[in-house]
Amino acid sequence: MLARLLIFFRNRPQVLPLLPSTLKTLSTSTSTSTTATDAAPNDAVSTNPKDDYFAAIHHVSNIVRRDFYLERTLNKLRLHVTSELVFRVLRACSSSPTECHRFFNWARTQTNYRPTTVEFEELIQTLARSRKYETMWKLLHQMKSLSLSPSPDTMSFLIEQYGKHGLVDNAVEIFNKSEKSLNCPQTLELYNALLFSLCESKLFNGAYALIRRMVRKGLVPNKRTYAILVNAWCSAGKMREAQEFLAEMSRKGFNPPVRGRDLLIEGLLNAGYLECAKGMVTKMAKQGFVPDVATFNLLTESICKSGEVEFCLNLYNKVRGSGLSPDINTYKILIPAVSKAGRVDEAFRLLNDAVEYGHKPFPSLYAPVMKAMCRKGQFDDAFCFFSDMKAKGHPPNRPVYTMLITMCGRGGRFVEAANYLVEMTELGLAPISRCFDMVTDGLKNCGKHDLAQRIEQLEVNIRGV
Repeated sequence: MLARLLIFFRNRPQVLPLLPSTLKTLSTSTSTSTTATDAAPNDAVSTNPKDDYFAAIHHVSNIVRRDFYLERTLNKLRLHVTSELVFRVLRACSSSPTECHRFFNWARTQTNYRPTTVEFEELIQTLARSRKYETMWKLLHQMKSLSLSPSPDTMSFLIEQYGKHGLVDNAVEIFNKSEKSLNCPQTLELYNALLFSLCESKLFNGAYALIRRMVRKGLVPNKRTYAILVNAWCSAGKMREAQEFLAEMSRKGFNPPVRGRDLLIEGLLNAGYLECAKGMVTKMAKQGFVPDVATFNLLTESICKSGEVEFCLNLYNKVRGSGLSPDINTYKILIPAVSKAGRVDEAFRLLNDAVEYGHKPFPSLYAPVMKAMCRKGQFDDAFCFFSDMKAKGHPPNRPVYTMLITMCGRGGRFVEAANYLVEMTELGLAPISRCFDMVTDGLKNCGKHDLAQRIEQLEVNIRGV
């Protein structure tokens, strides 16, 4: 791509064919009639409008990031500046806030370009991440002077950035100014962002006051409202306060969208109190209660990462018997973890459960089972299972074939590995070089030189070398 781009610019030194004036939205036009593709018939390369578009965006982004005199260089390119160009370059250069600001100022000096809310917001968020708050505020005021208003998403982002950096007073300031000075309504999203900032600084009294103000304004707390405060209480080790908060909100008629126990479990997990969360779920299971499936998946994932697969299996059996309906994410967590632990029989049982619930097996579900079988030396069973999955499940993809070929090679089953290598090429899946090398070397060591030569010829046909 780089060589192609250099040839393109060498042949056309004065005008960069980029971004037609008709492109006003964030969608890329693929029509050749709307792109400045006025290349002569004898140009060195035959250009594709879409390729030229993104190659030019990449070229401009490199200039913005690396050129000390970027304004002078951009002027020489004679760009046709549009909102889409500015947005894409700002997003590509988000790690260079100062250069982004310089580019935006340069773009605003170009004729026929009028900035929109999208470009302003992208640059404002970039400046907020790098703590360039003074410049950020200047841009907010410039938006207001152009009769543009920041969206609640952007204002929430800024409030949370202040909170993450411990600048809670600034978070309160921008929240208070959002409606009157910046024409952005104080939605539930903004209240949640400020609640997050207050909880980050452990200002729980202020958080309670904010929730009461929210209720007075007629806003109904959502799951994130509860989760923010419960997570903060649990992080501070104040489990009782979190329970009292949920009970108080319930008495006032504001029941959380999910059960309070689930919020507490998620709060304990987010705070790193895995044992407490396990104890709470175990107690719930003994009493005949089941957690929400999303909460159960979060808990299961955390426990599997700690290596306690046996606990996850026992918990799964208990809650399933109590009425929990697992979703596909449950099996995407459990089956790989159980397979990695060598529990092939349990992995098959879980896979059968997933099928009973109407889920068609796909590669990330059955590939770990095959890998576990190969590790235990059960290659024939793995091959039969693979054939069954090709017939009844989703078609295998490139990583599945790569894994199976690798496992066959490690187990000395080089003929089977060669067969799968040929099979994946027939399906249009290109094997990686390591697979070719492993199979050909293994076949030669086994004395099967004719087959090794055929595999080498296959690689030559595919790669052309």
